[in-house]
Amino acid sequence: MGVMAAQKGKHLLLEKPTALDVNMFDEMFEACECNGVQFMDASMWYHHPRTAKMKEVMSNSELFGRVKSIHSSSSYCGTSQFLENDIRVKPDLDSLGALGDAGWYCIGAILWTMNQKLPTTVTALPTTQRNSSGVILSCSASLYWDEEQTIATFYCSFISHETMDLAVSGSNGSLHFEDFIIPYEENSAAFSFTSGAKFVDLHIGWNVKPKEVEVPTQLPQEAMMIQEFSRLVKGIRDVGVQPDTTWAQTSRTTQQVLDAVKISIDNGYKVVEM
Repeated sequence: MGVMAAQKGKHLLLEKPTALDVNMFDEMFEACECNGVQFMDASMWYHHPRTAKMKEVMSNSELFGRVKSIHSSSSYCGTSQFLENDIRVKPDLDSLGALGDAGWYCIGAILWTMNQKLPTTVTALPTTQRNSSGVILSCSASLYWDEEQTIATFYCSFISHETMDLAVSGSNGSLHFEDFIIPYEENSAAFSFTSGAKFVDLHIGWNVKPKEVEVPTQLPQEAMMIQEFSRLVKGIRDVGVQPDTTWAQTSRTTQQVLDAVKISIDNGYKVVEM
């Protein structure tokens, strides 16, 4: 469907997962490039001003240091109707299940933290739960970057309580928040940041407490996503600029890691080298 739309000159703003595997993604993106249309996936949290503020904090080597560990989770407890009838649990529709839906956000957040650099290895953890049709309802995995010596883990599920966590630990600081996909409030969002934390004498407390960083916004993140997509499309239409491929590359990297997790699961949780 995405290929056909691109061939007809339609710009693509797609729900995730954008494809069932990277080969399917590449076919779609090639159609976008050949027809000069914009591609973006609808991961709305990238467009919230909080996201840019967190990147600013993590880019401060003195305050945050080098990223050492990342953990992300995205889960919700689907109703019996959802678990029986939703397209996300049907092998002939969205066969990636929780990995393609909730896991897309987790993987995207991890790669965003690592500036879209692919990990050295990906290993699914032996926690996968499937429905009777074999579609993933819950899974987790670890990612490792050899050069940076950074480890990341994530958990995604259709059968667990609502979570949207992202925690990043650096050599000098850490940040954490629990609503990275959909903020608690529409007009502002926050994250917790700590730098230079140590125990006080006798280990009876800490020398600092986490700082709550509040980031206001005049528009919901979904509106900001549409605004950015419209800006890019207008540039192509009115000025003749080339489509911005940054968003497609972000989606492709996410798809590559998602594929690796699926391969690891299907092969008895073996390590997949990227």
